[in-house]
Amino acid sequence: MSQPSLPLLNTIGNTPMVPLQKIMADHPGIELYAKLEFMNPGLSIKDRIVRHILNKAEQSGDLQPGGTIVENTSGNTGAATAMIGALKGYKVILTMPDKVSTEKQNSLKAYGAEVRVFPTTAEPGTPNHYVQAALDLANELGAFRINQYDNPINPEAHYLTTGPEIWDQMEHDVDVFVASGSTGGTITGTGRFLKEQNPSIQIVMPDPIGSIYYHYWKTGQEDPSKIGTYEVEGVGEDHLAKAIDFSVIDDVIPFNDEQAFRMGRRLAQEEGILGGGTGGANVWGALQFASKHLPEYQKHHPGKPLRIATVIPDSGAKYLSKMYNDEWMAKQGYKV
Repeated sequence: MSQPSLPLLNTIGNTPMVPLQKIMADHPGIELYAKLEFMNPGLSIKDRIVRHILNKAEQSGDLQPGGTIVENTSGNTGAATAMIGALKGYKVILTMPDKVSTEKQNSLKAYGAEVRVFPTTAEPGTPNHYVQAALDLANELGAFRINQYDNPINPEAHYLTTGPEIWDQMEHDVDVFVASGSTGGTITGTGRFLKEQNPSIQIVMPDPIGSIYYHYWKTGQEDPSKIGTYEVEGVGEDHLAKAIDFSVIDDVIPFNDEQAFRMGRRLAQEEGILGGGTGGANVWGALQFASKHLPEYQKHHPGKPLRIATVIPDSGAKYLSKMYNDEWMAKQGYKV
């Protein structure tokens, strides 16, 4: 059955890239460009993967007209699913951890989605964990599941769109790509494409302290003792996602909540970019990597700036009650 024309979906992708200026004033020899993914219609980079996954599911017959979609989300994939689900007439049920901001939860409901909230501290694989809850619910209802953590179509969306866009916008001159990961779709798909264009491009993933990824990347072993809670949403994970390909990644840089949130606030106040905590983490991680590697880079490329691309995955409008709220920041013990 052919789908009607849906012009809104054509506005996904081809987001602008801008050079950071004030923040970079103290970092000579480095050029850092930020891709503004909050300019997608659902206000995040996740619009890309949901559009691609649902298109593939419709083509294969896995998702039928009027069907139900179930997904676990930290908010952004949920927003994209709720938005596109509303547009295409699907029922959408979303599960999420309780650390997700009120703004995100309410935006999902605004699209007509049903939202079910579970404890952030629930053990992975237990019925009260938001990922397992989505799996159980999809099986119970016979619903289609986006399955963003384990679906290879997730990184494929970035391989086909985000990577080529960055390559062209940077005029085929990229030294480093930086992106934090939860499902790992952005860094895997984009990184894979960029390395195919130039194998020397470094792919760097900032990872929150409390996530399983840094230790796994470093040792190849899962260590549950490294898992902890953190406030930055949509980044890191307490279980290994199958969508992430660690062979693409050259470095993983740990960060904490305060580093991500304070850099995010600087982006708003100095660059006019109102992004979320992941955007702050990406810029913070990019500066850490660049500061460490710039001297060696300049030895081999005298006079040439180190050119870094990163993404601002979502809008800070989703976090006004958290990282942009001075009282909330102070309550966490963070400087403002």
